[in-house]
Amino acid sequence: MQPYDMEVGAGTFHPATTLRSLGARPWAAAYVQPSRRPTDGRYGENPNRLQHYYQYQVLIKPSPPELQALYLGSLEAIGIDMALHDIRFVEDDWESPTLGAWGLGWEVWCDGMEVSQFTYFQQVGGHDCHPVSGELTYGLERLAMYVLGVDHVMDMPFNAPDAPIHLSYGDVFKQTEEEYARWNFDVANTDQLLRHFEEAEAECAAILEQEHIDPKTQKRIIMAHPAYDQCIKASHLFNLLDARGVISVTERQAYIGRVRALAKQCADAFVLTAAGGQTQ
Repeated sequence: MQPYDMEVGAGTFHPATTLRSLGARPWAAAYVQPSRRPTDGRYGENPNRLQHYYQYQVLIKPSPPELQALYLGSLEAIGIDMALHDIRFVEDDWESPTLGAWGLGWEVWCDGMEVSQFTYFQQVGGHDCHPVSGELTYGLERLAMYVLGVDHVMDMPFNAPDAPIHLSYGDVFKQTEEEYARWNFDVANTDQLLRHFEEAEAECAAILEQEHIDPKTQKRIIMAHPAYDQCIKASHLFNLLDARGVISVTERQAYIGRVRALAKQCADAFVLTAAGGQTQ
């Protein structure tokens, strides 16, 4: 599949994972997802942490029994030699409070650095997952650093060695990281962010209230996907407000609860659609 064209904190937020993990219908998807985590910005100076980075996301429903073997085989396929690298599965049950989601799983470490997350979804949007989906999330920059033998993400070659204009990852992205880190931490207008959050929250609810009966098919039309877009917007706006440092500890939990409520409403709506398994 293609990446989702919105600002998301992880590949999990793509509706091909979040929404499609709901319901009983089998599903499988794989895609690259540009991801944004404003609080992870380090002005391009940290060797392996970025505010904008790329994930490769895999979801298989129901989860196959050989999922771990498939994952290890995928590492070998991209050039990670198990004889040269220490690959460890470190128990770390995954949770996304804003999505009302959690799962049993592991962080996957390569030579002491997390490169993947391996999760069996148990709940999404407040709904138990039946059947359980298997999710694999790959940190592409970190894996590429091992394949290329590079210690700093900005030093990775971005194109072929014989390219007419040689580019490094830093040539392409370092200025962007510097500018966005400054905007995320110091400049973003918090009054506007707060207003946009409330607008996204209200629009999500308004969209879900607009269900109606198709006059041709007599089927219910529920706009779960447009509503979920607004949930994604609210989540990213919350992350920006968090990076700006204007949300207190108490307020932070309240905002997480508000986004989680939107995610649950979208999940409630999705399971009533054909894609969510509804047959009528």
